[in-house]
Amino acid sequence: MLQRLQKLMSARGVASRRTCEQMIAQGRVSVNGVVATVGQSVDDETDVVCLDGEPISDAKEHIYIMLNKPRGYVTTMSDELGRKTVAELVAGCGGRVYPVGRLDYNSEGLLIMTNDGALTNRLTHPSYEKNKTYHVWVEGEVEGAVHKLSEPMTIDGYKIKPAEVELLSTAGDRAKLSVTIHEGRNRQIRKMCQKCGLRVTRLMRVEEDGLRLGSLKTGAWRRLTQQEIDSLIGT
Repeated sequence: MLQRLQKLMSARGVASRRTCEQMIAQGRVSVNGVVATVGQSVDDETDVVCLDGEPISDAKEHIYIMLNKPRGYVTTMSDELGRKTVAELVAGCGGRVYPVGRLDYNSEGLLIMTNDGALTNRLTHPSYEKNKTYHVWVEGEVEGAVHKLSEPMTIDGYKIKPAEVELLSTAGDRAKLSVTIHEGRNRQIRKMCQKCGLRVTRLMRVEEDGLRLGSLKTGAWRRLTQQEIDSLIGT
């Protein structure tokens, strides 16, 4: 059956459709040995699709894991600059899994990884508005900033939805906040804090769509329970 290449890749667990489009645009994807183009249609029964020279096949078993990403790792499967990637941390999970969304190089915490393209789309597409909660360590004039962070604001020309902000602790001009957002814009929380006169010194995601990081050690991963999987999928 003919379908768009990025849709096929996502269905086979590579990544979200948007990320797959980026991979295609970067020339990393080929169809029957020929470099693919964005928007190309393929036959899922006869065409051979490869990513970085390796065939993409249907996953026989879906894998769902949670990683506690450390700082100093990029949220990609490979890095042209030779930096450490999250793929190195989950190499023993039994299959090729991909990050659901991103945590930037200096951020840490909960990162879901899976080969289930449908779930990836469900958790990353803006229309689903999945909640994500972060613990944020900041420096600056904290008084008044909490209220400002909770107000609607515009970042990079886009009006974001109001965040839920709680002051967890203070020590002089330093504070620890809990911030829940409903979108996942690029470096959103860092930009929000900067706009309110705060400097982020540490940023950790602790919860996503009801899934909590808990006591998982930094750099470690675990498989999700069936109950957690069912909750994420919405069954």
